[in-house]
Amino acid sequence: MKIAFAGDHAGYLLAEPVRKLLEDRGIEFENLGTFGPESVDYPDFAHALAARVESGQADLGIAACGTGNGMAITLNKHRGIRAGLAWNREIAGLVKAHNNANVLVLSQRFTTEEENLACVQTWLDTEFEGGRHQRRIDKISL
Repeated sequence: MKIAFAGDHAGYLLAEPVRKLLEDRGIEFENLGTFGPESVDYPDFAHALAARVESGQADLGIAACGTGNGMAITLNKHRGIRAGLAWNREIAGLVKAHNNANVLVLSQRFTTEEENLACVQTWLDTEFEGGRHQRRIDKISL
């Protein structure tokens, strides 16, 4: 499995801890940047991440910015992306179980590193429930 990561000038701080967690689990990690605190435009990184997941170059994606909202909004403009913003483990589980999110979005400024890593683990370990949730997912794209 391969997971691509994208973060803006706030979210880039999560790249290294996420990389370590994923590699410890035997998951390949690709960092699409950014790589420092200089101000950047988060949509540039969100679009690159969405392209990787939509094309199959990455199986899943993880994105991070200050709140997570900018990344989530941008990612969800892509037809093949279901990005779920999680600020705690319960939400991380639900975005996979109910929404089959193929991109997990994290908040670097409002969630601790420990909680963000727990969100990643929960999201990876949770199975999509299908059933009525699949019916609802099928209604998302217009």
